[in-house]
Amino acid sequence: MAGGLLVLLWKFTFVLGFVLTKGKLLLLGLTKGGTLLSMLLSLGVYWRAFGWKWAVGVVASIYVHEMGHVAMLRRFGIPATAPMFIPGVGALIRSRYYPKDVIADARVGLAGPWWGLGAAAACYVAYLATALPAWGALARVGAWLNLFNLVPVWQLDGAHGFRALARRQRWVATATIGGMLLVTGEGLLALLLIGALLTSWAGTPAEHPDRRTLWEYAVLIVVLAAMTRIPVPLDTLQ
Repeated sequence: MAGGLLVLLWKFTFVLGFVLTKGKLLLLGLTKGGTLLSMLLSLGVYWRAFGWKWAVGVVASIYVHEMGHVAMLRRFGIPATAPMFIPGVGALIRSRYYPKDVIADARVGLAGPWWGLGAAAACYVAYLATALPAWGALARVGAWLNLFNLVPVWQLDGAHGFRALARRQRWVATATIGGMLLVTGEGLLALLLIGALLTSWAGTPAEHPDRRTLWEYAVLIVVLAAMTRIPVPLDTLQ
């Protein structure tokens, strides 16, 4: 009992710290007319297709994820716009330029899933506090969306992370994905595994690899994959 309370307290403290330190930037993005309008359009599309709970959860998760990229770009002194939503596709941010250094690029790429993990964790804490299944389902959806972005191909966030890894580090990341696939049975991890195998085998490794990027990527894989197994049916969002 005491151990469970300590875990719950730690999770609440983590989420509270995230909200207090990042809340100003999150609110700032909502003051941009283009962002707000495109967000409402996406909300309407998802609402009509899946219901309002699903729509709100998906749009909020995407928004927080994209603002993570914005925050990290600004940390490197690079101005970036608030996200513009594309109904049915996701969202994107615009910047005059991106970091040329692969390590800085990896930081920007993985910042989105980190912020997305924070949002999913907030929903999970709300689920533990209220026992309302919808919060647990929102946590699962948020975890799934951010896990998908870790596929290391094309311009997805995982590809930015892999560019900062040596070949041996890429195989470690690939093994982490494979391990979580065996542990959780989450089908999305099979897609990540295929992308990681291809990139590890054929991709050009980093000349100056970064150990922190490997740890960040591995932790995101483990935690997000575990959160996709939250025992709450997704149909509670309908």
